[in-house]
Amino acid sequence: MSERITAHQMFQPTLYPARNQRPKVNQHSFESLFDKELNSSLTVSKHAKKRFEDRNIKITDASWNKISEKVKEAERKGVKDSLVILRDVTLVINAPNKTVITALGRNESASQIFTNINGAIVIDE
Repeated sequence: MSERITAHQMFQPTLYPARNQRPKVNQHSFESLFDKELNSSLTVSKHAKKRFEDRNIKITDASWNKISEKVKEAERKGVKDSLVILRDVTLVINAPNKTVITALGRNESASQIFTNINGAIVIDE
């Protein structure tokens, strides 16, 4: 007994899984990116605030902006905790959290040993 082959058996279409026809929505909306950039300035920890007050340390807005830019750059290079050395002040900053951990006067930091630091930023302003 021979089996017959019919035309519809020879040309069966290949079945593909159904595609999702919705356009991809960008995971980051403009508003979330804007808020992230707006809030990307440095925060000062409670400990560092006390050090600023006790040691009468003042940093200008221009210097804060420069420090913030350099910390972002250091973070992109993989730095986690950085030592930021300015003319009058030395700061320890956690780059991923953008948080100032502590602050010392420049003359006070001359005789200190800093540990757990994997990057240094020197700003001569």
